Amino acid sequence: MSSSAHIGVTGLAVMGRNLARNFARNGYTVALHNRTVSRTRDLVRDFSDEGSFIAAETAEEFVAALERPRRLVIMVKAGAPTDAVIDEFAALLEPGDVIIDGGNAHYADTRRREKAMRERGLHFVGTGISGGEEGALHGPSIMPGGSAEAYDSLRPMLESIAAKAPDGTPCTTHVGPDGAGHFVKMVHNGIEYADMQLIGEAYHLLRDVAGYSPDRIAETFREWNTGRLDSYLIEITAEVLSHSDGATGQPFVDVVADEAEQKGTGRWTVQTALDLGVPVSGIAEAVFARSLSGHADLRSASSHLAGPAAAALSPDDAERFAGQVEQALYASKITSYAQGWNMISSGSQEYGWEIDPGAVAAIWRAGCIIRAVFLDRIRAAFAGRPDLPTLLADEHFSKEIGDAQGDWRTVVATAVQHGIPVPGFSAALASYDSLRSARLPASLTQGQRDFFGAHTYRRTDRDGSFHTLWGGDRSELSAD
Repeated sequence: MSSSAHIGVTGLAVMGRNLARNFARNGYTVALHNRTVSRTRDLVRDFSDEGSFIAAETAEEFVAALERPRRLVIMVKAGAPTDAVIDEFAALLEPGDVIIDGGNAHYADTRRREKAMRERGLHFVGTGISGGEEGALHGPSIMPGGSAEAYDSLRPMLESIAAKAPDGTPCTTHVGPDGAGHFVKMVHNGIEYADMQLIGEAYHLLRDVAGYSPDRIAETFREWNTGRLDSYLIEITAEVLSHSDGATGQPFVDVVADEAEQKGTGRWTVQTALDLGVPVSGIAEAVFARSLSGHADLRSASSHLAGPAAAALSPDDAERFAGQVEQALYASKITSYAQGWNMISSGSQEYGWEIDPGAVAAIWRAGCIIRAVFLDRIRAAFAGRPDLPTLLADEHFSKEIGDAQGDWRTVVATAVQHGIPVPGFSAALASYDSLRSARLPASLTQGQRDFFGAHTYRRTDRDGSFHTLWGGDRSELSAD
């Protein structure tokens, strides 16, 4: 078998298959490998008109088909299966060859794998890929981490297959060393959880407070999608809400069980944020909301709990309320995105990745699930102030949220009065209020900790750590 393939893909489930087709459509000869050989044969049979493929039945044939330096993409299930495939192919590769893991790997696993491969003289590029199966085929957002040398060898290919932003820029960049790419992809998915939760809460409010039908709400979302909320998730929300069930004729959302599932990346985001000490309350509430939705036993056992009796809104009041929900949704989304960027910054500092926050916004403008028109404004905000501590400190975003905060508060209060759970809206507003507060009750918390555990505290009027003798004469001692 001649060594003529520019790149190889092993693991030909939907994502791997579509990614291989994307490479071929862009003029690259692609070597194909799958544990189940029939998948390889089927891909060549069904899509050979799209470009040049080389089918390999064994790992040895697959590696032999690749030109030097060899570049192979692994698209298999995260965890132990990924380790097994890496070990299998690493034994067949030579120094300078490149392994690209395009699965949803945990960034800590990627850091471990990159180190192990580097010690063997191989490049390992942990690569976040967002956009689902359609993105993999037509252009995803690609977030590669690893050595700069490895990225340089992959850059022309990745830029060819990546989504293109409205200005034509490919939605890929070298995110940073070792696990940086998968870390950023993890945070992307966490923001996605928060975004979907906020949209769900907006739907809930329009349905049960404003009294709108799913079709009416779909039209509202289509209108919102022509303005500052223009995004992929808002767009597909309108499509889902306008869809009718073929079997019953009922609105689709009324025949789907209200038990949301999750694959774990949102949970990883929250767990990692706790380790880093970064507040991501919007993402956390979204993860918990999905978890709660799946506890049918708890919800059934609690169905007798009393709730408020709130009057229905008049048509004029409902229309006014819908406008307020738009304000609350926008302000909450920006707050959640800001939390995501704060986490990226903290991870970058913790691991010495030197991630460019503006570059992350740039590659999320197309292809990925959270693509939105305001991402270009986020990119511009960091371009104008590279040291921006938080998006909420940007003068344009802070003004918009300041203008929205009155309606935001009204929406949260109205939700409480009507007994509608809005953990996402509420958490975002609480985060906003916490950031703008001159003093928080943490001073009392520190006093309590010192009282029961002698954990000490710091003062506002002088340096050092102190402890009060609570069980004695309550005099203060220096703890330094």
